[in-house]
Amino acid sequence: MEPQSHQATRIRLFSFEAPHMRTFHLTWMAFFLSFFSWFGIAPLMPIVRDDLGLTRTQIGNTIIASVAATIFVRLFIGPLCDRYGPRRVYAWLLTLGSLPVMGVGFADSYEALLLFRLAIGAIGASFVITQCHTTLMFAPNCVGTANATTAGWGNLGGGVTQMVMPLVLTVLVSLGVEETLGWRLAMVVPGVVLFLTGLVYARFTQDTPEGNFADLDGEGDHRPKRPKTTKQDMRRVLGDYRVWALFIVYAACFGVELTVNNVAALYFHDEFNLDVTTAGLIAGLFGLMNIFARTLGGVVSDRAAMATGLNGRVKMLALVLAAEAVALMIFSRMTLLPPAVAMLVVFSLFVQMAEGATFGVVPFVNRRALGMVAGVVGAGGNAGAVLAGFLFRSEALTVGDAFLYLGMAVGATAGVALTIRFQTAEATMRTPAESGEITAAGAALRRI
Repeated sequence: MEPQSHQATRIRLFSFEAPHMRTFHLTWMAFFLSFFSWFGIAPLMPIVRDDLGLTRTQIGNTIIASVAATIFVRLFIGPLCDRYGPRRVYAWLLTLGSLPVMGVGFADSYEALLLFRLAIGAIGASFVITQCHTTLMFAPNCVGTANATTAGWGNLGGGVTQMVMPLVLTVLVSLGVEETLGWRLAMVVPGVVLFLTGLVYARFTQDTPEGNFADLDGEGDHRPKRPKTTKQDMRRVLGDYRVWALFIVYAACFGVELTVNNVAALYFHDEFNLDVTTAGLIAGLFGLMNIFARTLGGVVSDRAAMATGLNGRVKMLALVLAAEAVALMIFSRMTLLPPAVAMLVVFSLFVQMAEGATFGVVPFVNRRALGMVAGVVGAGGNAGAVLAGFLFRSEALTVGDAFLYLGMAVGATAGVALTIRFQTAEATMRTPAESGEITAAGAALRRI
């Protein structure tokens, strides 16, 4: 531990030592369940579509709604963390977010489903809290690895839900429940778990290694005060073109992941005539790559920085984005199931590596306002998902063509990534702290 900040300098994956590793594990678990609940309805959409008589345009609108609300919530959730602490903000988000998750089961029309999916989108802001909380707990030499791993393992929820929710429905149907009631009851499961997780998070975590934010503001002691972002810091963040370039870049990777989480099961069900359970299992492969792919993106970013400094991180990010674009365009042309599944996995690898590589750059843009930078860039992912949603709601395009055009857009963002520049002193920075982070990242990846 660092004697001054008490932040953890190592990641011990099999430890629940308080407060660092306990926060690490509860944070990724909370994000996992948020993601699981956020996209819990997606693999059940073939049944929901038939039950509610939805058109493709209406389904597209619900997809857009599920990610649109997250843009705005992510933008202000960071300042809330700065003011009240990530522990309290996360606990409230989880408990309140569980209500619309369970409420989806009461939707009896397109309008009701649209409103519930819009409300559910708020829990997507859990990503920002996850990044803020682990940043407070871990030292600079391993915070990048901690952030990438908690985010990646949390994103696993988007894959696991594709596999688990159809199985939950199958169990309910085997017990004699009609499918039209079964999909509604199935959504109660993640909602209840999410609510209980909010209570656990409030009880077993704390804001910083030194204590909760309220404790750090006491008078007459020598404990460090809680971090605060000034208005000047906020203006610098919003006026920095690099933040907005990363906003666009994250739209092209995390935005794509959100879109695929929403449409993959329905795509495989319709395009390859698969049943709901099989389509969900295949779609789940996309999210399961998060178990290592996002961390791998952080590792290759760190390796590039060792060789050529911060601008090496930028070039690696552009390269991974280009690979994502090519893989997505190839996937869009697949007409046979085996090669389509294979390309889905390859495409998933590069999508999630790009996410990790993006947040390999984020911590170096503005160290004083990291939470706000993370919030703005994170919102970019949802903005990308909203724009992509318009492709998939169009009756004039096949889903395959929508994937093709999306791949072309991703390719263009590789050029946007290359516009990011650091000053000469920053660009050549390869400090001992960075070297330590790379060593820690490699060790963590080997343990995964």
